[in-house]
Amino acid sequence: MLPASTGTGDDAARRKARADAGVTAILHESAPVRYWDHDLGPDQVRLLLTMVDAAGDCPAAGEPRDLTAKPGRALDERHFELTPDGRHAVTGWSVYDGSGQRREEVAVIDTRTGERRTLLSADDADFRTPRISPDGTSVLAIRELHETYDRPADITLVVTALDGSADGSAGPAELLGGLDRWPVEAAWAPDCSCVYFTADDRGRCPVFRVDLASGGITRLVADSGAYSQLCPAPDGRFLYALRAAVDSPPAAVRLDVTEPGSAPGLLAGPAAEPDLPGRLTEIETAASDGTVVRAWLVLPEAASTAAPAPLLLWVHGGPYSSWNAWSWRWNPWLMVARGYAVLLPDPGLSTGYGPEFIARGHGDWGGPPFTDVMAITDAAVARPDIDGARTAMMGGSFGGYMANWIAGHTTRFRAIVSHASLWALDQMFGTTDAPAEWRRQFGRPDAQPERYAANSPHLHAAAITTPMLVIHGDRDYRVPVGEALRLWTDLVARPAAQFVDAKCRSSGP
Repeated sequence: MLPASTGTGDDAARRKARADAGVTAILHESAPVRYWDHDLGPDQVRLLLTMVDAAGDCPAAGEPRDLTAKPGRALDERHFELTPDGRHAVTGWSVYDGSGQRREEVAVIDTRTGERRTLLSADDADFRTPRISPDGTSVLAIRELHETYDRPADITLVVTALDGSADGSAGPAELLGGLDRWPVEAAWAPDCSCVYFTADDRGRCPVFRVDLASGGITRLVADSGAYSQLCPAPDGRFLYALRAAVDSPPAAVRLDVTEPGSAPGLLAGPAAEPDLPGRLTEIETAASDGTVVRAWLVLPEAASTAAPAPLLLWVHGGPYSSWNAWSWRWNPWLMVARGYAVLLPDPGLSTGYGPEFIARGHGDWGGPPFTDVMAITDAAVARPDIDGARTAMMGGSFGGYMANWIAGHTTRFRAIVSHASLWALDQMFGTTDAPAEWRRQFGRPDAQPERYAANSPHLHAAAITTPMLVIHGDRDYRVPVGEALRLWTDLVARPAAQFVDAKCRSSGP
């Protein structure tokens, strides 16, 4: 609702008056002003409460009651839940300082009085996606310890008492002990004895169970799936979820939690899985520092020693991410259908390989992540079913950063597609909708310029001779379109002779 609105009816009247007056301006007195692909304001997200009468009609009487008057930007993109008795709402709550630095907390709101208290908060951490236990006594959340200039972030699961009776000096209880994998999502078991969660793991995203009494962690699936949307059955025996993989769109499945490692049961869906124009395999190699780097390799059916396929290297975004699931946006099968083999590597900074694998690329994006990508590409083109003379590269977001970095550091690719890419890091970190996250790792360019000088692709524009296709969304606020405009300007400003010997040829795909 608009900031001054006192109810839904009042809000509708204020919006009409604003439109009738032709007002489109938004007054911002503090950050943030944008999120991902849209402008923020002038309205604010609020939590409203409505009652259900005995007949189940909603609302029972009157308009909904506002539980969060004038929240500012605290509720943008935040998750909330109600306790089973409806007496409390537990919600994520964003707190901003004057410079736009954000800290994510968990708040508890009394639905009778509207009183709000902070349940989970720390100066150096974010608490996300609160989940209330089925008995209404505890709150589970994902805690992300902020990255700093010296170390990457760390993510785990924590639990605390809803009434705040836990020992405040000790903080919330950590559930995952020495597990070196980052949780993605979590759900309570119906009897509150354990928590189910997913975590990236070597190109997969399996389901785990952590026992609250013993702290023991059990992996529930042994396949190559990426699981999400965990939904425990009321009787506790089954866990429902969506299962996807690089070669399988999301499908509803049922897991028998009494038999860890058993195959998931596929539930009936509205459509059969699509016929894919190729096959999926997995490769790995040793990077320059000896670290094992792995990747998915998607091959056309016709790829063979007699008919090797041209290779397309595709680096994922993030950078904290992993190629482990189906995507309708980042879909390699479109290229496979046109005859390309597609290499999907997880270089340094990727999730699912432990904290040291991430730390290898912390503040050094042009270092191990780049050499990892080159090493796994070497392993792919050494295969007899790959034509090493015909290779191209593409990537979006962080993958676009790597596309630009590769363009300035090697001529081995015939063409490069740079999508939603980072080009001038000092510029990008000052215009993105999330500047704090990047500057924790790289510092401020005026005070700590070293990492910018060592890792910004735009400083190597003069070395680029590979033909490039630059793609960007005009409403991309995470990586603003100014990056593409400056990349394009820097490329076309190069002498035309620089590209004479770098033309594409029409010898097949």
